[in-house]
Amino acid sequence: MKAYPYRTVEWLPGAVLRKPLSEARIAVVTTAAFFLQEQPAFDLSIRGGDCSFRVIPTGCDLAGLRIGHRSDAFDASGIERDKNLALPLDRLETLHHVGTIGAPAPRHLSFMGSIAAPGRLIAETGPEAARLLLEDGVEVVLLTPV
Repeated sequence: MKAYPYRTVEWLPGAVLRKPLSEARIAVVTTAAFFLQEQPAFDLSIRGGDCSFRVIPTGCDLAGLRIGHRSDAFDASGIERDKNLALPLDRLETLHHVGTIGAPAPRHLSFMGSIAAPGRLIAETGPEAARLLLEDGVEVVLLTPV
């Protein structure tokens, strides 16, 4: 790990939530590399990692999600058994029904983890993902890194 060429990005302060969490629309962004059966798998042949993302709709069958991770060091057995560990859509619904959070967003995003060359992610797919979330009126993002 000492020889790994970690990248640094200048940190900028995030947005400020201007309403109670109980009124906010929430999306989940995960790096579990989940994708629906009808979606293309993440491309494991891309050197440095596949920087694309998959849209996961609220209400989808979580048990049917597939995992497309590239890391041999990643043990997916936990999220294979319970997808809510990395994409807690069922938990969001519960929190919404008891009034703790506002409505879950209609779409959530799944990226591949272990992206060693994040240039395209920073320049292209990250801003594309942000635009999609803004289009959905998302005010809070729960990031679940895997």
